[in-house]
Amino acid sequence: MKTVSIDGENLTLEQAEEVAFAKAAVRIHPKAIAKINKCRKYVEKIVDTEKIVYGINTGFGNLCRERISKKDIEKLQENLVLSHALSVGPVFCEEEVRAMMLLRANVLAKGCSGVRLQLIQTLVDMINKGVHPMIPEKGSVGASGDLAPLAFIALVTMGKGWAFYEGKLMEGRRALKNARIRSLKLGAKEGLALINGTCVMTGLGVLSLLKAERLAELADMAGAASLEAALCTPDAFDKNIQKVRKYKGQREVARNLINLTRQSQIREFHKACPKVQDPYSFRCMPQVHGAVRDALSYVRSVLDVEINSATDNPLIFPDEDKVISGGNFHGEPVALALDFLGIACSELASISERRIAALINPEISDLPAFLAKDPGLNSGFMMGQTVAASLVSENKSLSHPASVDSIPTSNNQEDHVSMGTIAARKAREIINNAEEVLAIEFLAAAQGIDFRAPLKPGIGTGRIHRQIRKAIPRVTKDRLMVGDLVKMKGLMRRRFSASSKP
Repeated sequence: MKTVSIDGENLTLEQAEEVAFAKAAVRIHPKAIAKINKCRKYVEKIVDTEKIVYGINTGFGNLCRERISKKDIEKLQENLVLSHALSVGPVFCEEEVRAMMLLRANVLAKGCSGVRLQLIQTLVDMINKGVHPMIPEKGSVGASGDLAPLAFIALVTMGKGWAFYEGKLMEGRRALKNARIRSLKLGAKEGLALINGTCVMTGLGVLSLLKAERLAELADMAGAASLEAALCTPDAFDKNIQKVRKYKGQREVARNLINLTRQSQIREFHKACPKVQDPYSFRCMPQVHGAVRDALSYVRSVLDVEINSATDNPLIFPDEDKVISGGNFHGEPVALALDFLGIACSELASISERRIAALINPEISDLPAFLAKDPGLNSGFMMGQTVAASLVSENKSLSHPASVDSIPTSNNQEDHVSMGTIAARKAREIINNAEEVLAIEFLAAAQGIDFRAPLKPGIGTGRIHRQIRKAIPRVTKDRLMVGDLVKMKGLMRRRFSASSKP
């Protein structure tokens, strides 16, 4: 089994996904241990000298002026976690929780939070042994980070709250006991360090981005297949057009589409087609799909920074003899990026739905109405386009940016917040909807290519068509198509064995 080492500096998005889905093991990198221990000793020194420092021996938020005695510091941390574990709604899935725990452990391993090594090791043990805290999704405003949902992770480290273990939901105490992990009594600063940060929105964002990147590749494949089925021309993908508008994503998509349709008999047979131009949803794939790719590149750049950033407060710098209260917990960079992620993937679905609509329309595609063998007796792909239209319309509502909203909390101490976790949840939903739309397009495009026989599609599109037909038979009469859609998504998630390269 692969092992991912965390040190707060070098975690990658792909490693986070490996831990989340492939259950890669996690360990604390030896070079991080000295930093962690040094920072913890500095906190313990503050406690012993009874110097007043926010988050160590004071109340929190608007109660920061309340001094806490040394004898009550452990109780302060426990009360903080208990009071803040108040998110609601459906719970995050196991993979999402694993990503969140990994990111929190990595942030703490950076050595700026002042927690004990034992605390980080407990998080690592929970990941490795499959103890997954139950975390309701709703309740974070995205500054001071994801307080409410992260508190549910902190609860389980204390032997409280609830967790899933071996597929069963149980009390946190029992889950730790069954996994042979000792519960902790949180010390100075540790409760605050566990809940103060952006790891929920960022964990969701990482998993969503990686899925979106794969969907962007699949969108080129689906679009190329639709292009063949609709007798459209690849002329608009000529490299000369891309040279005079030098967006990286546009160039990549145009190159993919050319490669996928290379040596197409369908295209050669219809070179004399009287159509002068194709609809934008075909002709402008490089411009639209390419813009999505460029947006995803920006989102990746933000998440690359965030997963290795200290988002706790206050932050501790032993070498400078400083404890500084700042705002690294504010989720605005992530919130803006995840709103952008949702908007971009909404467009990916939107243009896909337009291609589906073109395929089922004989006036555009010159194919049988609704791609049915006997239109009228059979409805064919009529509802496929209707479902895609519904999902695209839903995405329009979900694409309204969460980050433009703010509402004060904690008696106006936290007077501007990011709503980043709402942005993350919305982006996840948009991406899931986009996956469904692309699956419908693949099925419709394959059906359209069937009607072009005996002419063969290009090298790449032909390979895609064969793999679809190997798993899903042609629709010759109306049937229940829900199973087809499920199988198609399975193929997509395995990313076929097709490549955009010939």
